[in-house]
Amino acid sequence: MAFYKVTYNEHHNFATVHNYGCTFRCPTCSYKLRSGPTGKPGLAYPGPERYLDTAKIKETLRRLPIKNLYFMGGEPTVAKDLPEMLRFAKEDLNVGTRLGHTNGSKIPLPYLDGANVGLKAWDEDLHRTITGQERDRIFANVAAAHKGGMALKVNVVFVPGLVDLDQVEGIAAWLATVDPVIPFHIMGYIPVPGQPYPQPTEEQMEAAEMLSKRHLRHVASSRLAPDHALNLADRDDRFAVTRLL
Repeated sequence: MAFYKVTYNEHHNFATVHNYGCTFRCPTCSYKLRSGPTGKPGLAYPGPERYLDTAKIKETLRRLPIKNLYFMGGEPTVAKDLPEMLRFAKEDLNVGTRLGHTNGSKIPLPYLDGANVGLKAWDEDLHRTITGQERDRIFANVAAAHKGGMALKVNVVFVPGLVDLDQVEGIAAWLATVDPVIPFHIMGYIPVPGQPYPQPTEEQMEAAEMLSKRHLRHVASSRLAPDHALNLADRDDRFAVTRLL
């Protein structure tokens, strides 16, 4: 069981079920900002003290006036009860279902309406080095999810010296072959403990955005300071949530 927390945003009428764990082993994972690297694949931060029973999660969600149910991690698709929770959300609650973020390793899924997919690198060898996983399978999953009607948003973390401008543009160019109107977001890397890579400058971010706009119609970017990344609710009320479980 991987679910350990349920949060609720009353203003925007959504709940989020959180899980622990990941199928990737990215050294620059932003979760390490909270606790530093553990050196263990898939475990970028300490695990929860306890996990939640799925029946208890369902009982809590039934009482909420929500329009959408999100799943976040870690990597939400590692949760073995995710397929049942997606079915429950659609058939019992009649709400929208989305992965707040995913690495794309297990999409598409039945009963899943949308996902925000983080692609890690364009070069095949670099992708394998960063994640421990094959690039082609992940990218094929994204294409299949879009073809199947899932609402997708795609992002990449721009890491100068690792996932550099060529990698960002390569992903953007490939995404355009799937559909040039898929929203694409470039996130400036926030340095995490134990890694040598710098945060991109504002000029580098502008260059990454300009290159991506050669291929895609909807490109945006963000470059957050570490304290902003750890306190997102101060900047965006979508992150202002109440913990229920």
